[in-house]
Amino acid sequence: MLDKIALKAKIISTIAQAEKDMEGMKEATKPISPENSIGRISRMDAINNKGVAEAAMRATKRKLDTLRKALLKIEDANFGKCSSCGRFIQEARLMYMPQSTECIHCAGRR
Repeated sequence: MLDKIALKAKIISTIAQAEKDMEGMKEATKPISPENSIGRISRMDAINNKGVAEAAMRATKRKLDTLRKALLKIEDANFGKCSSCGRFIQEARLMYMPQSTECIHCAGRR
């Protein structure tokens, strides 16, 4: 039987951590001013790092969205069932990745 209380606490703490991470990423995604007296290679590195930070920020935002959806659906009778096969998702998987919508078997087939 799925421990929804522990899972709900895990989702809430994961959301809080992701929001904290997003705040830290905002600094790394600020535009790079052309007035900075850095060399050409350093500017290219800064632009590349900014792109990596933006990609990480998008991934974190997607994760936040799915976590918030999971939090809203946790009380549903079908919460924790695989969207592909209909079997229950392993509790350990849900505790590790609370936003999971597929069991490990179905997720591995992709």
